[in-house]
Amino acid sequence: MQLLEFQAKELFREYGINLLKSISSTNIEDGRKHAKELGYPFVIKIQVPVGGRGKAGGIQKCQNDDEFELKYPQVMDLTIKGEKARAILLEKMADIKKELYLSLFLNRSKRCYTIIASAEGGVEIESVKNQIIKEVGLGYVSDELAKEVAKEMGLEGNTAEQFVDTLKKLSKLTIEKEAELVEINPLAIMQDDTIMALDGKFVTDDNSNFRHPELQKYQEKTEIEEQAEKSGFSLVELDGDIAVVGNGAGLVMSTLDMLSDNGGKPACFLDVGGGATTESVYEALTLISKLDRVKGILVNLYGGIVKTTVVAEAFLKAYEDNLIDLPVFARLKGTESDKAKEMLKGSRTKIFDSVEEAINAAVMGVKK
Repeated sequence: MQLLEFQAKELFREYGINLLKSISSTNIEDGRKHAKELGYPFVIKIQVPVGGRGKAGGIQKCQNDDEFELKYPQVMDLTIKGEKARAILLEKMADIKKELYLSLFLNRSKRCYTIIASAEGGVEIESVKNQIIKEVGLGYVSDELAKEVAKEMGLEGNTAEQFVDTLKKLSKLTIEKEAELVEINPLAIMQDDTIMALDGKFVTDDNSNFRHPELQKYQEKTEIEEQAEKSGFSLVELDGDIAVVGNGAGLVMSTLDMLSDNGGKPACFLDVGGGATTESVYEALTLISKLDRVKGILVNLYGGIVKTTVVAEAFLKAYEDNLIDLPVFARLKGTESDKAKEMLKGSRTKIFDSVEEAINAAVMGVKK
């Protein structure tokens, strides 16, 4: 889950990281009220989960009412890298002396958190030559390590103390929320030498979301995804044309990868779970039928606790009710799979001995 800037800043504020005053809105009427409350000058910032906003015109300075009326709708109507505006953030104009870069990320190859810092902020960190990289371990950033980073960045006195304080607070946030990445770019030194986070990025591993109900308010779900959750299974909409159905998140995810590697485009991730029933699988097929872009269904099911005959019964009922009229490509193994294959013989479900064969057939099938 990747939070928008204003959402990341809500967490920054919660952890005491210095921020400029800002207010988010989703329509110009609220924006006008916020503009009066904030006072000019301020910056109008599009809220999308991608970078490159400034270059795309998504961040505009605003000096007065006339500029506000012109620029707010312009920014709100932008699409950046395929992402439309979720909201608009109005933020007080910053009086910047110098920009820094600071991030903490989960370094999976080294199984630890790593700090990346730079005395050059506001640019893509990959292009910065003098990066400071420090491995932290899985605990909090120590006072000693934070001071070492500040020193290597050339910070001194009160500025160094503020940087150390910011880094330690960022570390606390990262650990407590199990973030994969927390980034401030730029972390600005203002003309009065205070340090402010002018932007914010916060990314979590979705697998840890169940331990953080406080972050659920940031999760964006479609109506179909919400309905799936209420029905007791997981469905995530994607932008392809082949619905992928399986039991177990790992199995479904590996099927998605294999499908993509073979030129297919997944339309959804659907995990019917270990407690699937004929009714819940039928409900899952009902939701798939609502996805207009789906041209075929790929089933990769290993019957352990779940009997594969349960899935077969659901498909047969869906055919009988004219719920689905799509080609289905299935690999069924495990509990009662021979019986399930026999049940589906003669139906619109094509059974394959391996998932590779099912995937190849699905990719070819939707291209017809």
